[in-house]
Amino acid sequence: MHDDTTGHPAPRAAFTAADAYTLRTALDALGGVRDLDTLDVACGHGGTAALLAGGGARRTVGVDNCPDRVRRARERQHGDRDGRTAAVEYVVADAADLPPLGPFDLVTAVYPFSHAPDRAALHAMFRGIRANLRPGGRLLSLVRNPGAYPRVDWSPYGMRILDRVPDGDAPLLKAQFLTEPPLHFEYREWAHADFAEAAVDAGFSTVAWQPSRTPPADAARDEAYWTAYRAAPVSTLMTCTA
Repeated sequence: MHDDTTGHPAPRAAFTAADAYTLRTALDALGGVRDLDTLDVACGHGGTAALLAGGGARRTVGVDNCPDRVRRARERQHGDRDGRTAAVEYVVADAADLPPLGPFDLVTAVYPFSHAPDRAALHAMFRGIRANLRPGGRLLSLVRNPGAYPRVDWSPYGMRILDRVPDGDAPLLKAQFLTEPPLHFEYREWAHADFAEAAVDAGFSTVAWQPSRTPPADAARDEAYWTAYRAAPVSTLMTCTA
């Protein structure tokens, strides 16, 4: 899994642990990825791509627009490979300008749509993914939930929103990952309806939503902790069929 949208290393925040669990359970529900051709968009340091390759995917490609993150993903792969897991192909490319890399049976995307600067870029991201999918192929994407700031405090789960600035096609949210020191980042507060519109415009035949799922409770994060998170989670899983 991605550690976050920038690919910075763990310790894994609670919201990213929930993201990982949500995506893994969704992949399991589809029957896994064995013998599928898979693509991970905005791959960061390669965590999700490694998950796909390790699950037996026939081919896995990771795409990110940051050369440094791609370099680190390649280095991570070199250090992690056990000789049995297929290699991941890494490509430097922007999610809004995906080259033809497929066709693929499955695409995963953890938060890239929240970083579309305007509606044109958002629609371009979905079109590029759809163009790389076989008919009947699926997109699984974790998307950020809108409307939380200022009423929801995500700081117990590893991130905090600092400000919401009306700007262009979608408000700009200024936030930070609660690492030491905190890591500042920004993203757009697109509505789920905006994502659905872009998916349909790109040619996806179905769009569905699944709530965030959380890992089993343990001594560090008990059931009350996760119950509070599920009431107002950072993300939702968007599933689209080509």
